[in-house]
Order: sequence, then C-alpha cells, then structure tokens
Amino acid sequence: MGAGHPNPPLPTPPKPQVKALNCPGCGAAIVLRSMGHAETVVCASCHSILDAKDPNLQILQKFQAYTSEIPPMIPLGTRGKLRGTDYEVIGFQRRSITVEGVRYDWHEYVLFNPYKPIRYLTEYQGHWNDISVCKELPVVEFASATYLGERYKHFQSADAATNYVLGEFPWQVRVGEKASVTEYVSPPRVLSSEKTENEVTWSLGEYTYGADIWKAFNLSGSAPEPIGVYENQPSPVHVDVKAIWKAFAAFAILLLVLMAGLDISAHKTVAFDKNYLFTSGDPKAEASFVTDIFDLDGHTSNVRVSTSANVSNSWIYLNYALINQDTGQAWDFGREVSYYYGTDSDGAWNEGSTHDSVVIPSVPAGKYYLRIEPESDARHPSIAYSVEVTRDVTVPGFFGIAFLALLIPAVAITWRSLSFERARWAESDHPPLQLSSSGDND
Repeated sequence: MGAGHPNPPLPTPPKPQVKALNCPGCGAAIVLRSMGHAETVVCASCHSILDAKDPNLQILQKFQAYTSEIPPMIPLGTRGKLRGTDYEVIGFQRRSITVEGVRYDWHEYVLFNPYKPIRYLTEYQGHWNDISVCKELPVVEFASATYLGERYKHFQSADAATNYVLGEFPWQVRVGEKASVTEYVSPPRVLSSEKTENEVTWSLGEYTYGADIWKAFNLSGSAPEPIGVYENQPSPVHVDVKAIWKAFAAFAILLLVLMAGLDISAHKTVAFDKNYLFTSGDPKAEASFVTDIFDLDGHTSNVRVSTSANVSNSWIYLNYALINQDTGQAWDFGREVSYYYGTDSDGAWNEGSTHDSVVIPSVPAGKYYLRIEPESDARHPSIAYSVEVTRDVTVPGFFGIAFLALLIPAVAITWRSLSFERARWAESDHPPLQLSSSGDND
C-alpha cells in the first residue's frame, strides 16, 4: 500500500479583533470587542446608543445618566472563565421592576466568546445567576413550567424596564424599553421568559455564589455579602426533609415495638408491700426502722420503690436505703411525697402528687431489706403511707429520651427549611399566609 498523503491541518479560527472607533455624537473613542456580533454599542462619554452594524455608528438613542449611577462591579473588558470557557464582559445594564410602588433594581452583564453563545450574569443584592438562552421552548402549565424534564414553580410576573446601559449588546437595546418578565423557580435554577412586542425569549439561570464569580474573573477584594433570601437560592438544608421524617417514623415505630416487647417480657414481681403510719413529733415513734427481709429473685435487673401517702396540703420525706443482707451493699436515696391544693383569683389549683416512685438500676438477686427514716411537719396530723418494692419493671422514660433524641433534630431541620422557604416565597406572587389582626399591628 502506498503511504498516501497526510490530511492538511485545519485552519485556525481567527482571533477576535478589537476595533477602535469614534462616537459621532461627542468624538469619544468607542471600543468594539465583539466585532460582527454586537447590534448596539453605548458611548460611555455622552451615553449615546449607537448602531454597531452601521459603519458610521448611527445614533439610535441618547439617555441621561446620573452621577449617582453605580459603576459595574465587573468592569467592561474583564475576562474570566465560567464552566471551563473563557468569556469577556462586553455589556452592562441596570434593570428594574416596580411592585406596589417599590422599585427593585438588578444588574445584568453580557459575556462574550466568539465561538460560544452569549451568556449573562445577573446580580441582585449580592445574589448572582449564571444565565444562558434556552435551546428549546419550555412547556408552560398553570402556575408551573417544565424544561428538560424538570418542573419549575411560578414565582412572579412583572414588567421590567431598562434604566441604564453601557458597552455592547447583541440586540437593539434601548433605555426605557419594557418587557413582561415571568419567572419560575426550581432552586438552584430559575426559568425566565421575557416578552416584548416582537418576541419571547426564554432563559435558564443557575444560582452562583459571589465568591465564585470573584474567583472566575480574578476580581480584587471580596464579593458583596448577599442580603436576604433570593428566589432560586439553594436552601442551607442539604437533606431531604421528607426522607428525614420517613426515617424518624421508622425509628419511632421500632422504639414502640422494642418498648412493647420489653414490657411484655418484664416480670414486674412485687417483692415487698406494707403500710405504715407516721406521727411527726411523737416521742415514741422511731427515728428510723428496717423492714422485714424480702427476696429479689432472678437475674440482675432494676427495682422500683413506690411510695403512696395520704398527704393533704402537707408533705412527708423518706430517707431510704435498700440493703443486701448478705453483702451489705446499700443504695441510699431520698423521696418526697407532697400534695397541695386551694383556690385563688385564677380559680382552683393543685400541685404535687400523693404518689412517688423511683427506679434503681442493676440490682443483683438476693435477700434485701429497707431502712426507712420518715420526716414531716410537726403541725400536721399522722400520715399513713405505703411502700412497695417491685422487681424488673419497664422504664418508659428511657424510651421517651430516645424518642426526643430522634424528634428534636427532625423538628430543627424542618423548621430551618420551612423558615428559609417562607423567606423565599415572601417576595413572590404567592406569599405564605400571614396571620393578621384587624384591631392592631401585633
């Protein structure tokens, strides 16, 4: 076979040319960075909007710029890299909508690469979006739109006006031009349509953090801190709230099953039960005494000591000690039973209880007795009380703690997510319901 002829190399695309012209209105230098792509260019000196397609740069419009106009945060001519592609900032405009008499301004930057479609950056109060024109038409339904299989909720509709322009634009830009803007959100994306008398343009934006913009365009200083919550700003809650509650429900059911199983298997054996009478101040009454011996059978488990007393606007305090007869091991604890009631300006009230119980964990099997030392107010009559010792009982408090340990994080995450979404939709055409009073502003 012959060696053949190698394919000739493909020609290198020409690099974009920067052309310097002069404004026909004031003679100031005009720089065209997007030769062949710009429809209009704005003179930064006299604020004339010029026809970039006309060799003579015909003046299309003049507008008044105020000295209070804030210059672009990304200067025209700045180059940077977004999504792996180099872009140059060639245009800037300030636009606004007016809602209930309040004007809201935002900024738009035109990004140019001679081999890629035009992109845009928008900025509102420190919130940025990277925007490109949609490649196909979204499907619009009632209060929603679908694009590339993703559903977007309607956020707001308003008339947007162009208030200030600078640089080059790939369309016939005009100050004062208005467009009907409708926006749909599916954070971190926003789907927008702009309708003028001549056309409808759809674009797709993705929320971008200011720090990433500053890094992409190598800007000095730091990006302004965002204010408030923006329409397509990602939620700080990075977990699926529904999944959190599904997991909570599964663990809660598991806890209930476990508690029911332990309650069924618990022996709940009453090892000791006796009634006593205590008279405070009786010289014949013993300061302390010990009970009869009782058996705590089976394996090592918990023991519940319950006290009931006929206290009425009175109290009794008992110093207990559960003592192993053979080893002398003791568990010392004190319990109070008190109950008070009465009436006042708010009506009847009561506090306390005539019953008390405490659970001692991990008590080995053996023979035991209680040492009891009662105390009470000498002004009150004799108090009858009973003491009951039960072996191996269910302690629901531990399950309650476990339940709260699961519930509190789920509630906290849900509250944070709902608060963020409430702040987001408060600025939309569909704000959350507000609780109001016709009589005051509380």
